[in-house]
Parts: sequence; C-alpha cells; structure tokens
Amino acid sequence: MKNIRVLLVAFQLFLVTVLSAQVTDPVILSVGGENVSRSEFMRVFKKNNTKDSGYDKQAVEDYLELYINYKMKVHEALELGMDTVQSFKDELAGYRKQLAQPYLVDKQVSESLVREAYDRMKTDVRASHILIKCDANALPKDTVDALNKANKVRAELMKGADFATAARKYSDDPSAKDNGGDLGYFTSMQMVYPFETAAYATKQGEISQPVRTRYGYHLIKVTDIRKNQGEIRVAHIMVKTGTGISSEDSMKAAQKIDEIYAKLKAGDKFEDLARQYSDDQSSAKNGGLLPWFGTGRMVPEFEVAAYALKYPGDYTAPVKTAYGWHIIKLMETKPLGTFESMQADLKQRVQKDSRSDLSRTSMISKIKAKYNFKEVPAAKTAFMKVVDSTLTQGAWSVDRAQGLTATMFFLGGNSYSQQDFATYVSEHQTRRGPSMPAESMINTLYTEWISESCLAMEETKLDSLYPDFRNLMQEYRDGILLFELTDKKVWSKAVKDTTGLKDFYEKNKSNYMWQDRLDATIYTCASADIAKETHKLMKKIDDVDTLMARINQTSQLNLQVRSAKFVRGDNEIIDQIEWKPGMTRDIVKDKQVVFVVAHNMLPSQPKSLDEAKGLITADYQSALEKAWITELKAKYPIVINTQVVDSVSQIK
Repeated sequence: MKNIRVLLVAFQLFLVTVLSAQVTDPVILSVGGENVSRSEFMRVFKKNNTKDSGYDKQAVEDYLELYINYKMKVHEALELGMDTVQSFKDELAGYRKQLAQPYLVDKQVSESLVREAYDRMKTDVRASHILIKCDANALPKDTVDALNKANKVRAELMKGADFATAARKYSDDPSAKDNGGDLGYFTSMQMVYPFETAAYATKQGEISQPVRTRYGYHLIKVTDIRKNQGEIRVAHIMVKTGTGISSEDSMKAAQKIDEIYAKLKAGDKFEDLARQYSDDQSSAKNGGLLPWFGTGRMVPEFEVAAYALKYPGDYTAPVKTAYGWHIIKLMETKPLGTFESMQADLKQRVQKDSRSDLSRTSMISKIKAKYNFKEVPAAKTAFMKVVDSTLTQGAWSVDRAQGLTATMFFLGGNSYSQQDFATYVSEHQTRRGPSMPAESMINTLYTEWISESCLAMEETKLDSLYPDFRNLMQEYRDGILLFELTDKKVWSKAVKDTTGLKDFYEKNKSNYMWQDRLDATIYTCASADIAKETHKLMKKIDDVDTLMARINQTSQLNLQVRSAKFVRGDNEIIDQIEWKPGMTRDIVKDKQVVFVVAHNMLPSQPKSLDEAKGLITADYQSALEKAWITELKAKYPIVINTQVVDSVSQIK
C-alpha cells in the first residue's frame, strides 16, 4: 500500500508538471499532426519582427500564414524522404561545419583579437619591405638560408644602405622594382597578421628584425605613422584608358579629361559633367558618387589625391591611375567608428583571418584538459618506422601500417589507434615533392589529426551544450529541404516547362504591355555652331560613328549621340517633343544644343514572351506556388489555437 501511495503521488506530480508546461508554453498550432509550441513560433517570429514593445496582431497573423506554408513544405519534403538523400546529408554536414566554427574557438582570445584589431585601426602605418621568399613548408636548410640572407641585407641597411635601392636589388616582391618596396599606408586587417604585428611594433624610421610569414622573411621599415584618417566619400569623373590602349586613344582620353576639367573650372556642375561624360557608368548616373572607403581601399594614386582634399566641395586636377583619368570631388568625411559600432564586423573579419588560429589553438588546449587527453609516445615512435619518402609523393599506403593497432592517444574515454592515424595520413597526404621531408610532414599530420579529433569531440556536444546552435541547425535542415523541394515544384519547373509558361503568357499577356514608345536618336551638341555643323554633315553622312569621328576631331565633347526606344519619363527632352517621325528643332539645355531624330512611333502593345520573359516567369512561379499550397493544405490538416495566437501580440 505504501508503494502504491508513493506511485500515486509521483503520478500526480507528473501531471502537475505536464499541465504547468502546457500553460506556460501552449500549442499555437498543429500542422499535419505536428504540434508547434508558442515559444517555437515566437523564436522564429522575433527573428523577422524586431520590436521593443508588443507585436501588431495583423503582423502576427500574416507571419502565421507564412509559417504554416513553410511547415507544410517541410512536412512534404520529409514525407518524400528528401532528408535521406546523400547530397542533402553532405550539404547539411557542410553547413554544420561552418556554423560550429564560432563555438570551437576560445571566445576570450577571440575578443582580445577583436579589441587589438580595433586599437590598431586608430593608427595608419606607412611601411616599405624587402621580401626574401621562403616556402611555408621549406626544408630546414632552405629556411636557414633565407633567414641568413635577410639578416645579411639588414646588416647592410643598418650600415646606412638606402632601403629603396636595397629593395630593388634584393626583394622577391615584383612590385619593389617600381616602388622600392613602398607599400603605402595600411591599417589593421589589411596585411597578414605576423606582418601587421611587426609593423605596428616597429618605431618610425626603424627597421624590423626578419619577420616570418607564409611568403618568407620580411624586413620592414616604418616610414610614417599617422592618426587614422577615417573614411571619406567622394564623387569622380572618369575617362577610361585601361591596358593595351593605343597611343592615339591615350591622347584622346587625356584631351577629354582636360576638356571636362576646363568646363568644371568654368563653372559647370560636377554632377552634370559626371552624368554626361564619365565612363564609370555605375557612378555616373548618381553624379559620380562612390561608396565610402578608408585607408588601403583604393589604388594609391586615387587614395592620396582624395585624402589630400580638405573641405567638402573641393576637387582635384585630373589624376592618373592604372584604370584611367579621374577628377575627384570630396563629398563627406567621417572619423573611425566606435568600438561598439564596429565590433560585429570586426568579429567576422577576425574569424576569417589567420589570427583566428590563436583562439583555435587555445580552444584545443582547453578541450584536451576537459576530456583528459593523454598521448602514448611509444605508439607514435613505432608508427614513424613505417613512414618513408612515398609520403611526400602522395603515394603512402595504409598497408604500410598493417599490424599496427596500438593506441596513440586517449580523449574523452575514446582511444585513437595507429590504424586510425594511418587512415588519416592516407586521406590527407599531399604531393609536396622534396620541399618537406617525410618526418616533418608526418609530424604536421599528427598534430593536425589530434587538433581535428579534439574539435570533432567538442562539435558532437554542441547540440546539447548550446540551444541556439541546435535551433540554427534545425533551421538550416528545414531550409535546405525547403529550397530543394520548392526548386523542383516551382522555380526550375517554371523555367523548364516551356509549354506551361507559354500557355500562362497567352492567358495573361494583357498584364505585360509596352507603353507608347518613340524610336529615336538624341544628338547633344556642345554649342550652336557644333549643332549647325552636325546638321550640315548629316545630309552627307548617315553613319553615326563616322559622324561623331568628324565632329569630335577638335574635342571629344562636341557631339554625344544616344539611340533607344523611349517611354514617357525616360528622358526629359523626349518628353517635351512631339512624337512623330522627323527631326525636331534645336533645343537649348544646360548650355548645350540638343535635337532629336524620331524614327518611328510604337503604340502600346503586349510585350512578346522573350521581351518580358523574366517577369512572366516570376509570375508563373507565383501561380505554381499558389496551386501547390492549395494541394498541401488539402493533404496536411491545420489546427490553429486562436487564443494563443492572440496572446502573441501582447508579448513584449
């Protein structure tokens, strides 16, 4: 009887716990028999609706409809067994590896690296270097030879040799022949980490000790240190030259930029000149405006000229770069952002940078301690006996380790054997030739194997250790399934189903209409005299290119010609003329003379399937998805708890 009473009490406690959970986290809906809790819905909803106070009821209901469609599609994918396909498993595993990376580093070290990067960004460094090449996997002898050479060059410099002259003579950096080793100004995150660290540790005017990077040994001379210049925004007018340009075209480009500069000096608006003449089409339409940039982001000639401008509105004389001629106008400046404003971006950049190896190495040390890592040195020694030169040729075979079964190390209660290592070596050996001895290579592989095993051990625990990671993996799984199935049912189907697309177009062609259009050519002349000369030559020359060549002999700005099929609103001149075939009168606009030759009036008509294929395909995809959703709703019953839905809009 006593045991029965104990069981009854336990059962009552169980019921109370269950009912309490149901009250605190009720079911908001059911899709195809699968219950969705309010907390699960809220987690996804909040990602797409950020508010400090309550949520709009309509917004909740609109998102609920999207969420239901999403859950139905995932249900369908699982019913079709798409989660069992190997390609899906491989893709999900790839995403898991990426998502796991932030969890497999020492956060404290990572945070210190982010702070270090920001603190260094407060200063710009200008430095020159001499590179003595040395492969990262070079033989010890070659490494010593490279270091000795670097020390010998440094000794010459310390005795007073000119750095630029020495760079041209000794440096293996090809650019040194032209720039004497000068790298210009740079800041944190723009050079490989060891180089950056050495540059920031070297005083102005001094020369560093040889610094090892993956490229070899560097001697670094810091020539200037300045406060961070912040970011600037400029506009530019560009006349392209490019590589391989003829001397004649190069002269024409120089002439054109000089003529544009003369107009600017005479009072013409910079933005108007950029729109009319700049060869950088992406910025020309915005008056030449470029995105914000900071130190080291532009070619040196452009950057130096831009930063030399003191006040917004100031502009440069023509500046030559490898891309062409530029006239640069300063628009805005802003100082380096606060650490808080830059922290998220710097964190991502540090994770992708080689300096992140420091936090990875620290994490591996912690994992070893956490899971009681213990090596068996004798097993490694025994393994070394089966390693030979075939390893450096990428031809080493697992068979060579036949009979070796001893444990090489223990981790988290698991043992890792010589056979495990043999398999790893076989799969990761790389054909490197004689540049790396077999002994060095096997030691490198052994270290990598231990590191990867440690991280893999921790990675298996992430789902239980971090709910955010578990939820994110679920979202990625569902996302991949959703993409694959939607592509099959909607996106690719709309592209491949040419018959269905054509039928859809025929039924809906009235939705894809051209407005009234004018097929015309606009002639923009620099002056009334040029317009008069153009009219005269047009009676003899009907080829536009020939006409422009004749008119622009004295200036590349004399005549600009544009032909197109225009609709109302495309062009100010086209909008004000009468739409009928023939040549218009001369129109004075912005100190220029413009006239139009109207070739043909094209009345409103349906666009052909080819002319509007992108839009028609998108609409066909929408129709396919709508029909698919209807099918899914008939297949998977949906039950919505309206009271719980209403409660969501009141949650803060």
